[in-house]
Amino acid sequence: MKKVKSCLLSVICICFSSATAFGQLTSPQVDALMESALAKFKVAGAAIAIVKDGKIIHLKGYGVSSIETKKAVNESTNFQIASNSKAFTTAALSILEEEGKLKWTDKVKDFIPEFKMYNDYVTENFNIQDLVTHRSGLGLGAGDLMFFPDGNNFTIKDVLTNFQYFKPVSAFRTKWDYDNLLYIVAGEVIARTSGMSYAEFVQRRIVNPLQMNNTFVGSTLIKDQSNFAVSHSSESGTIKKVDGFKDELSVAAGGIFSNAEDMAKWMIVRLNKGQYGPDLKTSLFSIKNHNEMWRIHTVQQTDQDPRYNSHFNGYGLGWQLSDEKGNLKVSHTGGLPGMLSIVTLYPDLNLGIVILTNTENGGGGLFTAVSNTISDSYLGLDDFGWTDKLVEWLNEDRNKGDDVTKKVWEKVKLSKNVKIKNEDFIGLYTDKWFGEIEVFEKNKQLWFKSYRSPKLNGPMAFYNANTFAIKWEYQAMNCDALAMFSLDENGKAQSIKMKGISPNIDFSFDFQDLDLVRIK
Repeated sequence: MKKVKSCLLSVICICFSSATAFGQLTSPQVDALMESALAKFKVAGAAIAIVKDGKIIHLKGYGVSSIETKKAVNESTNFQIASNSKAFTTAALSILEEEGKLKWTDKVKDFIPEFKMYNDYVTENFNIQDLVTHRSGLGLGAGDLMFFPDGNNFTIKDVLTNFQYFKPVSAFRTKWDYDNLLYIVAGEVIARTSGMSYAEFVQRRIVNPLQMNNTFVGSTLIKDQSNFAVSHSSESGTIKKVDGFKDELSVAAGGIFSNAEDMAKWMIVRLNKGQYGPDLKTSLFSIKNHNEMWRIHTVQQTDQDPRYNSHFNGYGLGWQLSDEKGNLKVSHTGGLPGMLSIVTLYPDLNLGIVILTNTENGGGGLFTAVSNTISDSYLGLDDFGWTDKLVEWLNEDRNKGDDVTKKVWEKVKLSKNVKIKNEDFIGLYTDKWFGEIEVFEKNKQLWFKSYRSPKLNGPMAFYNANTFAIKWEYQAMNCDALAMFSLDENGKAQSIKMKGISPNIDFSFDFQDLDLVRIK
């Protein structure tokens, strides 16, 4: 779950001219900023909370939770926070570490004997912190097709044992590549050491004590959805409702539902180093583990933008860590179909900002522009005009991606009269971790169908040589793909390689990791 383009995860290096200086934004200024961003990024609804010095100084919803019902977003409207759930997972591990149930350096296989990585050395030495620091050696989003899109039948057993089939792209513990599946494994460690499900543990030991009364770990505890945001997309240029994401397997990686009001409580506790309650006398986790979560474990490239004068960048335990103008910045983003969020903390300033949105594509631009503008005001920086700059950049990026996909489908259209022997491609194929797919004929056209992930189903149109373009029936996200067949000496298809068509495809559609081989 991304699910936010990498350039929105860091400050964009753009040459800028001087602008009007200003102080910390007032609530009316935040209102104006949010309303403007909502319109310019074409986002249906959003909510924001700003905390400073242990108090909520701005808390409000904007726009609508659904373009169909027109119900207004408020501070209690629930959104999926997606990968911002990861910080709850590492907090849960911290609690168990302090109870003596595990150590950060314990081997995963000691808790989960069936856990198996891509070679024996990595399997034997993979520890708890390796699960949550994106340094496994696997590629970006490897195996995410086991839960993305939703509606598949993959199980925790599949996740625990399928890593052995992936090819590493870097040496173990040497490079950062974002990984969701290993957080699912971390959730299983929590379940096996605590004696309760991951969802139950986090709900009981974190959510309830912090009185995050309308926050839910997974969807099974939700009884009333009357104030829940609905997923939308503005990918086509207009805001449209899209199918939401429902998956219980991936809760530890991105399955929490929350709202601006509750997330404000979470930020205050994090800024208080895990302390909460009257006079801050109760600890969610120790200062030692607070420091461990906010320590860089995996080093990343540092942005060289003179605006922020940054010197380091890396990943802690469920948090992104960097510096801006001499201040520690602790942040994370989250993304699922139609649900994009950001949490940004500046512990040196005792400042926290959370923004929740319900619109794919535009939501990432909104939360980046608004959070950067607010934080810039506290860092003493000038008004950079983030909203207009990011609108321009996103439009350029979308247009480039659209040009690529447009050319593919134009070539498909021009090739519609090319004679294809469908029987040469029809058959049953399998991948060691993804399972069986079928290429079959429907109304004289080839179709692709995944048996384990039914939403990956759609017509195949001839593109070029031995390559076909697939238009999925699932269109909640931009994920159409190319299927490239390898043929034997008789022209009979023997295997399939795949890749996404659009350069803007979400990385969780890791079609490139499939190696489909004919079995029938």
